Amino acid sequence: MGDFYSYFFGHLPQVWSGLTVTLEATVLGSAVALTLSFVFGFMANSRLVLVRGLSRVVVEFFRGTSLYVQLFWLYYAFPLLTGYQLTPLVCGVVAFGMNYGAYGSEVVRGALNAVPRAQWEAAVALNMTPAQRMRRVILPQAWAQMIPPFTNLLIQLLKCTPLLWLISAADLTTVVQQMRDRTGSTTWAYLTLLVMYFVLAYALTLLMNALERHAKTRLGQHPSARSLLRSRSAQQAERPEATAGGAL
Repeated sequence: MGDFYSYFFGHLPQVWSGLTVTLEATVLGSAVALTLSFVFGFMANSRLVLVRGLSRVVVEFFRGTSLYVQLFWLYYAFPLLTGYQLTPLVCGVVAFGMNYGAYGSEVVRGALNAVPRAQWEAAVALNMTPAQRMRRVILPQAWAQMIPPFTNLLIQLLKCTPLLWLISAADLTTVVQQMRDRTGSTTWAYLTLLVMYFVLAYALTLLMNALERHAKTRLGQHPSARSLLRSRSAQQAERPEATAGGAL
């Protein structure tokens, strides 16, 4: 134990560098995933059969294939086809974004469909344009319902970042693994890694809980401050409110 932590605290710049790569992969991958979630989620609700079909094909492909294989394909096969080598971090961001964006698109589609039909009809009756209906009435209600499942996807994405180690990215797992090899302290190395990932995941959960509380407050709901500290599983056990009268 002493040897590992002496080495660990003596090489904090390396730890910080690995942590930075992990956070970059998480944040950038989440940004790509969120963007694609809305793109394909809206496409899935399009009136055009071709648009819906394209969305379904893309979503099912990335949901039905392994993230592990997608990551390896981008890093090893993509350069053979295009002659352009992506960096390990870029490969991770693209793979994470496409994979979790496919899952996120189902969250968006389901949340939009969960908004009561009366809200859509009321917005039409008020002579709103389609863009106004979506921006001012439908999306605020759907967004509050999207956040809990989005939180789960975000935590899962964070927990997938150790896969970057397999394509030689110097992420947090890689750095701790190298320390473990040099000190031989397997137990303490992996225990430290578990604790660090738990802290990161819980910090993200608190952030998303605050975002959800803000979204519900804008709809006229007033969740208690204790909701900020609830685990995601506990919150998802509750049936989300339809917020039928919150937007109009």
